[in-house]
Amino acid sequence: MQDEIRASLGNPKQLEEVYRSDKSGFEKAFNELYPEISHHEMAAFWKARLEYGAGKQNVALISRKDLFYVALSCAVAGFLIKLPDIIGFDAEATLFYQKNAGLIVFFGLSLFALLKRDLLDVRLMLISFTVFVLSAVYINLLPASWERDSVVLAYLHLPLLMWCYYGFIFIGAGIKEKSKRMDFVKYNGDLAILLPLIAIAGGILTAVTIGLFSAIELNIEQFYFENVVIIGAVSAPVVATWIIREFPSVAGKIAPVIANIFSPLVLITLVVYLVSIVITGKDPYNDRDFLIAFNLLLVGVMAIIVFAVSGLSDGKAQRFARITLFALVIVTLVVDMVALSAIVYRLGEYGFTPNRTVVLGSNLLIFGNLALILIDLYRANFKTTEIQQVETTIATYLPIYAVWTIFVVFAIPLIFGMT
Repeated sequence: MQDEIRASLGNPKQLEEVYRSDKSGFEKAFNELYPEISHHEMAAFWKARLEYGAGKQNVALISRKDLFYVALSCAVAGFLIKLPDIIGFDAEATLFYQKNAGLIVFFGLSLFALLKRDLLDVRLMLISFTVFVLSAVYINLLPASWERDSVVLAYLHLPLLMWCYYGFIFIGAGIKEKSKRMDFVKYNGDLAILLPLIAIAGGILTAVTIGLFSAIELNIEQFYFENVVIIGAVSAPVVATWIIREFPSVAGKIAPVIANIFSPLVLITLVVYLVSIVITGKDPYNDRDFLIAFNLLLVGVMAIIVFAVSGLSDGKAQRFARITLFALVIVTLVVDMVALSAIVYRLGEYGFTPNRTVVLGSNLLIFGNLALILIDLYRANFKTTEIQQVETTIATYLPIYAVWTIFVVFAIPLIFGMT
């Protein structure tokens, strides 16, 4: 979207068309791009126009149609998550929630995204319905057991695969455009910030509701948690998505700002952590639990790096943030190399298992992504490359994660025989 705005500054009609194609996306992209184009007369006009519109925004402008789409998507997700009670089967024995919760959440999100399109695409809706149904059939045909590693990996990675497919729906026709992919990444950052806020508000409402009914000696705790809370949990992502789309100024740059604030802290923490490993003599090569924690740390830091990159610009004011991020990527690569060496060591000692295979593949993917980000950050900090090139690299790499997720969900159980 930023590239389209930049290219259309000299063409008022074309810029208006870009705005009408995705108003909330345009406003978000324009606000991020404004420091770079503020000298342009057309940019000043659009800033005044968008700020005036934001000042006039109120509850009366909320579309009833959009509220219906939100309610419908939440109702469908709520109905699906309550299937064990509606049909009458043992959710614990079948591991229904473990297998299907992520699938149901992304089905609700995908339904909302499809309904929100300017023109309903019946073909895409049918394809999407088929994808989700086949995925549900597949995952529920797998054995219901936490003792079969290859099956558990399929449980854990299917939501990631559905996230990838939801991204395909979210981006729409611009799937080949790197900027559209980064818009999806930024949306996920905003979602990660907004969901806990909704959860806190829901927790307060739950406490107040249960307390009020307890005061009149009505114990509704079990009913409330089994119905209201569980339906609210699968509905919250849809509500958060609606807020992000309709009120981009509410969540617009929260994730990048928080990521940039925490980047120096994470950098210091990682350096101290690596030094502490040496001092305490902790051994990731023979301590399986420690190695798992090491890899979870790596994934978390990788997420912070991606969200921080989305909030950077080429201005001198952000040079410290870019240098900090460059250093953080270097330290994270060191962490990844330690993890990789430990995984290779354990493969040599104990052989291939589903878990070791997936952890090895995931670490190699992250290592490759970090290496490319490091090269671009070096060029952005010490050469003439624009920081937006880092975003392009991240966006280009995303399909690789999708392919790997497909492999884990469908191939790993076959290769290792669901053991």
